[in-house]
Amino acid sequence: MTDEDPTMRRIADAITLHRDGDAAGARQRFAEIWADISPDGDTFHQCVLAHYMADLQDDLRDELVWDLRALAAADASSDDRVKRYDSSLDLRGFYPSLYVNLADDYHRLGDHAKARAHLDQAEAHADTLRNDGYGDTIRSAIRRLAAELAEAETAPRNGAR
Repeated sequence: MTDEDPTMRRIADAITLHRDGDAAGARQRFAEIWADISPDGDTFHQCVLAHYMADLQDDLRDELVWDLRALAAADASSDDRVKRYDSSLDLRGFYPSLYVNLADDYHRLGDHAKARAHLDQAEAHADTLRNDGYGDTIRSAIRRLAAELAEAETAPRNGAR
């Protein structure tokens, strides 16, 4: 990992604010950085920032917007760009998390068809996850959401007898 990327340093500092309990401060910092890097900025920066900004949203629809931005930015980025930041990273390894987040958003919004489609994508990309704590966390989230969706898809609908 290189410390030569000042934008990633700013993003990391905002992530630290969030982890230290200052969600409002982190949200403000992310908004400032976003203004600097969008719409024509570095797609790797956009992906990382949007991914973390989604977690700071109070409204589920806003969270969905940020998760969609993260996925779009990942699609527009390249593995070469990611490796310039950290040679151990692989852009393909971002997708399981990006897709499971979207699946969760749609599930909580009650759109089980879109949730299932994104969960299927998360599962299809799960082989890119490493056998480490992060990989275990994402695989666990995929399994949890799969079980929740299976239950929701088989539950009787309101008004059904």
